[in-house]
Amino acid sequence: MIETIERLYQKDKFEAEDRRTLESFLDQLDSGEIRAAEKVEGQWKVNGWVKKGILVGFRMGVLTDRSINEHFQFFDKDTFPLKSLHLNSGVRLVPGGSAIRRGAYVASGVTCMPPMYVNVGAYVDEGTMVDSHALVGSCAQIGKCVHLSAAAQIGGVLEPVGALPVIVEDEVLIGGNCGIYEGTIVRRGAVLAAGVILTRGTPVHDLVKETAYRADQERPLEIPEGAVVIPGTRPISSGYGKTQRLSLYSPIIVKYRDWKTEKSVRLEEWLR
Repeated sequence: MIETIERLYQKDKFEAEDRRTLESFLDQLDSGEIRAAEKVEGQWKVNGWVKKGILVGFRMGVLTDRSINEHFQFFDKDTFPLKSLHLNSGVRLVPGGSAIRRGAYVASGVTCMPPMYVNVGAYVDEGTMVDSHALVGSCAQIGKCVHLSAAAQIGGVLEPVGALPVIVEDEVLIGGNCGIYEGTIVRRGAVLAAGVILTRGTPVHDLVKETAYRADQERPLEIPEGAVVIPGTRPISSGYGKTQRLSLYSPIIVKYRDWKTEKSVRLEEWLR
């Protein structure tokens, strides 16, 4: 499949056989057999050929009328309809305007509260809750028993094809209105308080370990395992910013998970 997708990625015109290949590729994405990124020997590795396959799907697709009626009009590529779910899929999809695109893997035991959206290439593992107004962007990787609270935004990273997508490991709690972007990795068991924003350009200061975490040209921003992160600020130390007592946004790790945090997380699990 890898060589075939690489070949299709170089083509400008597609044939009927190419469409059948794409269907097989999307079926494997749907089932979780292949994914945009995976952990290999403890390190996350991007599968660029999978991203190329998704991009081929957009190029191959034809704009199609998918309207329900004249009041609910939708026009999208015919290669990416809504994902087909059934009762035996084991996904709790609550009524009210949610959408999961074909080519996204959503495991049994996932709960989807309306309205939420999961884009193509995303991987959402068992026991996770995607709450109201939450977004799981293209190729984002979400682990087991994660809670994406209301209005949480997990950014999509489809291009460049070699760029690592956003990764949220197992048992992470993402608070309401959080945003995780640009290939950030949130390690197992971390807790992000409401309103935390994580990007490549924003350092995260660790009060416990007295250090700071930053992305660089080789590595994404990483939030350590079990870290509890809250929104914070740091003062501008020179020039106009200093004289006006201005501050820059800066997420802060205030502690690592303890029994009180564990109790709070268990309460979240009971809601599923």
